Amino acid sequence: MAPPVPDGMPPAAGPASPGGHVLLTGATGFLGQAMLERLIVEHPDTRVTVLARRRGDASAADRLAGLARKPVFRTLRERIGYAGVQAALAERVDSLEGDLGSGMPALPGTLTSVLHCASTVSFDPPVDEAFRINVQGARDLYEAVAACGGRPHVVHVSTAYVSALHRGVVAERALDHDVDWRSELRHALAAREEAEQLSRTSGVLRPLLAAARAEHGKAGATATAQAAERARRDWVHERLVAAGRLRGQSLGWTDVYTFTKALGERVAEEYARGAGLTLSVLRPTIVQAALERPYPGWFESYKMMDPITLAYGRGEIPEFPVHAESVVDIVPVDFVTAAALAVAAAPPPPGEPAYFHVGTGARNPLTQQELHRHVARYFTAHPLPDAGRGHVKVPPWRFPGAATVERTLKAGERAAGLVDRALPLLPATARVRDRVDKARADTQRTRALRRLLDLYGGYGGVEAVYGDANVIALHRARPEGSPGFDVAGISWPHYVGEVYCPAVTAVARRTSAPRRKRAGSDGLPPGKDIAAVFDLEGTVLASNLVEVFLWTRLVGGPRSSWAGEIASLALSVPGYLQAERRDRGDFVRAFMRRYAGCSEAELRALVRHRIGDALLHRSFPEAVRRIRAHRAAGHRTVLITGTADLFVQPLGPLFDEIAASRLQVRDGVLTGRLERPPVVGEARAAWTKRYAETAGIDLKRSYAYGDSFSDSALLGVVGNPVAVNPDHRLHRHAARRAWRVEEWGAHTGGRIDAALTALSGPAEALR
Repeated sequence: MAPPVPDGMPPAAGPASPGGHVLLTGATGFLGQAMLERLIVEHPDTRVTVLARRRGDASAADRLAGLARKPVFRTLRERIGYAGVQAALAERVDSLEGDLGSGMPALPGTLTSVLHCASTVSFDPPVDEAFRINVQGARDLYEAVAACGGRPHVVHVSTAYVSALHRGVVAERALDHDVDWRSELRHALAAREEAEQLSRTSGVLRPLLAAARAEHGKAGATATAQAAERARRDWVHERLVAAGRLRGQSLGWTDVYTFTKALGERVAEEYARGAGLTLSVLRPTIVQAALERPYPGWFESYKMMDPITLAYGRGEIPEFPVHAESVVDIVPVDFVTAAALAVAAAPPPPGEPAYFHVGTGARNPLTQQELHRHVARYFTAHPLPDAGRGHVKVPPWRFPGAATVERTLKAGERAAGLVDRALPLLPATARVRDRVDKARADTQRTRALRRLLDLYGGYGGVEAVYGDANVIALHRARPEGSPGFDVAGISWPHYVGEVYCPAVTAVARRTSAPRRKRAGSDGLPPGKDIAAVFDLEGTVLASNLVEVFLWTRLVGGPRSSWAGEIASLALSVPGYLQAERRDRGDFVRAFMRRYAGCSEAELRALVRHRIGDALLHRSFPEAVRRIRAHRAAGHRTVLITGTADLFVQPLGPLFDEIAASRLQVRDGVLTGRLERPPVVGEARAAWTKRYAETAGIDLKRSYAYGDSFSDSALLGVVGNPVAVNPDHRLHRHAARRAWRVEEWGAHTGGRIDAALTALSGPAEALR
């Protein structure tokens, strides 16, 4: 008895239905979702079992139920409602929890068809991952199919690009190669352990650790260690990606994706032959957004052509290394699903696998030049917004060839390298930061283009035409009323300009639309469990330890001593600079020794009566307003600084809590040493976490303000980090993490390294 048909569902499509009991893999992916939707909508006589892996706390059943909310079921929801889609999935579809390549469950013995759509979704995965999913996954699946007791028709979804870099017409038949898939699988799975072992050797770790220290040393030992470990993992990942790409190319394939898909076909052929299964291999070309079903423009995630289209629409790709007359073989996903279900309903004789190409290059070719014309026409009529600067004007492609594009790209990469090297030498001013932002955007565009070229450039050189005689014969033999899949009727101007481009740019238009400005100091959320933690030098004050020392010595001493004090300080600059660049705590300790022998009482009086007013006058007005706004919102305001506590007494009324260094005192005289380590770098993050625990503060709702990369650990522990007048490293760090950046005042005098560098000229003159 056929499963019930929910109200509003269309009747069965007829004899072309696969019928019976279908096992579907990859149901949460792009093609798998399209297959499941068509089975539910057009084939109510078919029972479906979905093989899916657990993801975190979500079971296979949870993930299946979640599909009811997906855009793929939008049209069906409009017909029968969300509850109706839920009911259809519950009544028609069973979930089976398992993971291809690492744990297959036993399969039902009632299966009549297998639609194997699961695959790695990346063109450049690590070699072991590509083999585990595309080769070992196929092996495990077909072993389970052979052991289930039935003899289902297997439809193995591959890709037309398994034909490697062959030119001319590619026939629908088995691949001609003698690569031993078992040997390749064994070596690929062993590659990760080899890379992991090598990544832990001194030859690899030493330069990674040196680079991490140079980049993150000021943020602290933990940040440095974390950066070094991230770099090691990235090294492993990149080595495995390169291993897969090179191995595939060494055997004549474009990349590891097409290489492993080709071996997956060989696995299917061997198991089908050995177990007496009927086998059909479906090879689509570049699968893109739907033309009609489930609705025009439906797609699940960005695929091969989509990032190139978007990058072009943003003005980021002036050229691409393709030939104007080359055919770009794209096919709407609904043509692929219709063909796949027709193939499933027409099993070949056992032992005689059938092969089907689903593409447009043979019957309705679209050249690169024609595609560019349609895309350029669309973006000319409907340009993307240019971040508040009007709209993007897309460049015309002249198709100069791969060599010219590569030269242009390398020139951009050299320019990006020069910017990175020059950055530390530039002053950290708002104007420089603005120019750095523009240079960084150019660098990101260059790197994005390089990645696109590395990923997809090889496909631009494919000059194969995928013969589709078998697919056309199947299309012509389909029962009346069954969905067709003859690509000859696709109108490219309509599809590209009215379906595809609007679909893939919709998200980009939403994300680039003008956003409401984030709440400023007057729009802070109220809450007594919120803290606002402020750094001092360069954040609250346009001043630093060097300036404060000069004030105390010059204001408290006779004018005749000024030249000597300045000369003494200037001569110490090289050592202080070295300490500051190495570790902020080392600098604080070294500099505080200049107070050795001073009277504590006299220094406190000097700060109270003379220097306090100067400190307040050197405060950024924006900082004071922000602190007061936080207090008005009920937040606890906290000052955290490596400066000695006696120097920050004048700022006490602004803050509920002050964490500062404490100078050691013996018999009323300062020794020049600290009572405890200064609260700098990672110590600020640790102090803030401990304070939050004892004071009942919710760090996710709290704020932190800092100007130096050494403040990055502090900023990283709160939900609302703000980089104020940031140095170049913090500016880059904040941009990567989408942290707020604010410019306060017109000064950069709060930065220690700037003050020390200003004194280096007198130091050289005194040597």
